[in-house]
Amino acid sequence: MIYLNVILTVKDTADIPFVRATMTELGHLAKQDPGCVRFEVYQSQADTRVFFLNEMWETAASLDGHRQTQAFTETYMKTVVPKLERAPHPCDLLA
Repeated sequence: MIYLNVILTVKDTADIPFVRATMTELGHLAKQDPGCVRFEVYQSQADTRVFFLNEMWETAASLDGHRQTQAFTETYMKTVVPKLERAPHPCDLLA
C-alpha cells in the first residue's frame, strides 16, 4: 500500500470557498480512480485555510495513474495548487 498525506494551506482567505468546493469534487473523482483505496479531504476547524488529504493507494502505479488524470493535471495542478502552500508526506502505516 501507498499512504500519502498532504497538507494544503490556502494563501489568500478569499480563495477558501473555491478550494473547498474544488477539492470536494476532486475527492469524489479520485475515489473512482483504479487502485484508490481511500481518498479523504478534510478542512481544519482550527484554521479554515488548512486542508488535509488522506490517501491510500494499492500500488505506486495506481498513484501514478491518478497523477495522469485530467482532474489532477488540469484542475488540481493548474487551478488549485497555485492558490496553496502544499506539503506532501508519504507515510508508513504504524498501527
